[in-house]
Amino acid sequence: MADKHRVRFEPVGIDIEVDEDQTILRAAAEQGVMLMHGCKEGQCASCKSFILDGDDVEHDRYSTFALPDYEKDEGYTLLCRAHAYEDLTIELLNYDEEMIHSGLPIQEVVAEVVSNDNVTHDIRHLVIKLVEPTSLKFFPGQYVDFTVPGTDQTRSFSMANTSSTGGQLEFVIKIYPGGVFSEFLDTNVAPGDRLNITGPFGVFTLRDAPDARLVFLGGGAGMAPILALLRSMADRGIDRKATFYYGARRRRDLCFETELRALEERLPTFRYVPALSEPDDDDWDGEVGLITDVVRRAEGNLTGADAYVCGPPPMVEAALELLPELGVAEKRVFYDKFTTTGDPDDP
Repeated sequence: MADKHRVRFEPVGIDIEVDEDQTILRAAAEQGVMLMHGCKEGQCASCKSFILDGDDVEHDRYSTFALPDYEKDEGYTLLCRAHAYEDLTIELLNYDEEMIHSGLPIQEVVAEVVSNDNVTHDIRHLVIKLVEPTSLKFFPGQYVDFTVPGTDQTRSFSMANTSSTGGQLEFVIKIYPGGVFSEFLDTNVAPGDRLNITGPFGVFTLRDAPDARLVFLGGGAGMAPILALLRSMADRGIDRKATFYYGARRRRDLCFETELRALEERLPTFRYVPALSEPDDDDWDGEVGLITDVVRRAEGNLTGADAYVCGPPPMVEAALELLPELGVAEKRVFYDKFTTTGDPDDP
């Protein structure tokens, strides 16, 4: 059995025990401490922190874009890839007081496929039934890891529904040629098949700020967690001014249009604004262009707003540059940026 070490997080004053064979982020999650994170693959830098005391830390493979060598030499670390081999004190550079103590237990679940349907030519609506156990607690906007059958690899996908009431979870998954999980989903997954999932993970959850307007930016399968947040708002009667800007390439790439228009009826101060970057339909009278360009044109001043961004990495990167320019405080920009092993072909 691996040795355990104490890791203390400042400035929040939280201590956890970490096995040498698990990452610090995973150990924190298992002990109900919800640290800021995104991809869990060492690529997005959401969990970047600074080691105040101790230096015996090893890292799993990560991107030097997320943690350049000079930053690592200075004492920075990525908690999703870091293994502690002695007691450590770590300064959290990015944390949320509201979230940090709200962690839910991580569960390993066996699930059965209920349906695997096309919602566009390359996006699937996957519905699974929880078999063992039959429920999973999570916050709307969170995600789980799917184990890719026959491998030790996992891929992360956000739930589109708000709870596991009824024993089911919904996912919106884009099919990428060569994608480790999505190609398997495209060719080998049928109703009745069993899949293994682990979760919940993620901090893409609705913060309590009743006076702040909401701006959602999505593209591709980034529809899933934003749809979960909107469904939750409707269920809870949250009447905050909100706009969902969704970017697609062509009309055939739009999905869940009927439900989103229905949500405009249920949420009187909500607007859904789809945009096409390459419209091929003369009848299209909606917004045209990259979704970040549409937001720039439509929103002159977003000071005081909360922004939620989920979609292809290039879209997320562009949004993270744009939103502070429009007045959104950086700490009020919440995002999920997942990676793919396939060939992304997104707007």
